[in-house]
Amino acid sequence: MTFKDIYERLRLPFLKDKELRLSLYQVMGFYPSDISYYKTALTHKSSGKRGDNGKPLHNERLEFLGDALLDAVVGHIVYRHFTTKREGFLTNTRSKLVSRESLGKLADEMGLTELIETGTAAQQSKRSHNSYMAGNAFEALVGAIYLDQGYAAVMRFMEKRILSQMVNIDKVAYKEVNFKSKLLEWTQKNRVKMDFQMLKQTSDEKGSPIFGFCVKIEGVEGGKGQGYSKKEAQQKASQETLQRLRREPQFIDAIFQAKSARTKMEEEPTAIAPNLEEEKTDFIISRNKPATPATPATPETPEIPENPENTDFDLSDITHRDLSQEDIIAAAEEAAFSEKA
Repeated sequence: MTFKDIYERLRLPFLKDKELRLSLYQVMGFYPSDISYYKTALTHKSSGKRGDNGKPLHNERLEFLGDALLDAVVGHIVYRHFTTKREGFLTNTRSKLVSRESLGKLADEMGLTELIETGTAAQQSKRSHNSYMAGNAFEALVGAIYLDQGYAAVMRFMEKRILSQMVNIDKVAYKEVNFKSKLLEWTQKNRVKMDFQMLKQTSDEKGSPIFGFCVKIEGVEGGKGQGYSKKEAQQKASQETLQRLRREPQFIDAIFQAKSARTKMEEEPTAIAPNLEEEKTDFIISRNKPATPATPATPETPEIPENPENTDFDLSDITHRDLSQEDIIAAAEEAAFSEKA
C-alpha cells in the first residue's frame, strides 16, 4: 500500500460516498480522486438519472472512451509480451482480451457488476448471458480512470491489476476461437440466412495465394477478411462481423429488416389454387341432349338456331354412303334444275 493509499484510507470516513470509494478501491486497487467520473461510469441508461443540466446521465460516452483506450493499452501490453509474433497473432490476442464477453467476466470476478446502477427492469439482465452491461461498464470504468488519473494509471491498472493477476495472457493468446462457428450459432439462433461471398483471389510477391471473403447476412454486407487460406479469410470476416454485431445496433436493425422483407415475400401466395368444383365433364356428349357449343357465339361463329323447322342448316345432305362420280354429277344437275325452277 502506497502513502497515497494510506492517506486516502485515513480520510475516507470524512468523505462523501465513502462506501463507493472503498468498493472502487477493492475493484481497482487504488482510491479515486474525482468520484463523479466513476459514478457516471457505473450508471446504466436504464436508471433514468439526469445530471445537473437536466440531460440524461449514463455511461455510454465513457464506454466509447474506454473502448479506444483498451485497444491502445492492451495492444501495447500484447506487443511487449509477444516479441516475436506477427501482426495477425497480436491482433487476435488483443481482440480476445478486450471482447465484451471477456470484459464481462472480469467485471463479475472483480465485483464491478454489483456496483452498476440500473433501472428496475434491467436488474435481472445484469448477469444475463446475453447482456453486455457488465462489459460496457468495465470499458466505462477505464474511461473514468483515464479522466481521473491519466493514461499511465490505465496502463498500470490493466497491466498490474488485470493481466497479471486475473488473466493468463499466454493461455488466452493460444486458445483458438472459432469465430465462424460463433457467428453461425448466432445466425441459427436468430433464424437468419448467412453465406460467405468470395471477393478476390490474388497472390503475394512470393506467389502464395491470398483469399478475400465477405459475410452476407440476409443480403446485408458484414465483415470482410483476407488470409492465405479460405478458412483464415472466413474466420477474419466472421470475427469482424461479430464485432459489428456487438457495437453497431444499426447493423442488426438492417439484418432483421431484410429478414422481415424476405419472410413476407415468401409467405405471399405465388399462384391461386385451382377450384376443383369448376372441373366439369363438358367433353362428354349426352345421347339424350344435343351437344352445346364449347364457346359462345361470335360474329365469326354464328349461333346455330335451335328451331328444328329451320331449313337454312339441313343435315339431310350429309350421308355416310360412298358416292360414285356419276351419282355426284346427277345430284349436281338435279340441284341446278331445282334452283332454276
